[in-house]
Amino acid sequence: MKRGPFSAGLIGALAVFAGPDRLPIGEQPVMVGKANADDSGKESGKPGRAPSMPMARDPSAAVAEEYEAARQKGTREAFELFIARHGDDPLAEQARAELKRLAR
Repeated sequence: MKRGPFSAGLIGALAVFAGPDRLPIGEQPVMVGKANADDSGKESGKPGRAPSMPMARDPSAAVAEEYEAARQKGTREAFELFIARHGDDPLAEQARAELKRLAR
């Protein structure tokens, strides 16, 4: 079977898109080079890119919000759930007091 210019071009295009199997000695993949470039700004004191993830929330603020939600709901189930999740937190004592108040 005779190969025409179309099949030779197709094979060439596939070879270009497939890329080399191995990197030349001493080179790193493109993403590693970009990651190292981002770190280089930190050493020189220049501002780098903003972090991609926001800072973690204060856990005590989240617990306080959950307690407030349970208090607003005002049900036995809501306080029991809060105590089950945060039994060691100081707000759990307040939730237990609320449960006693609801039991009356």
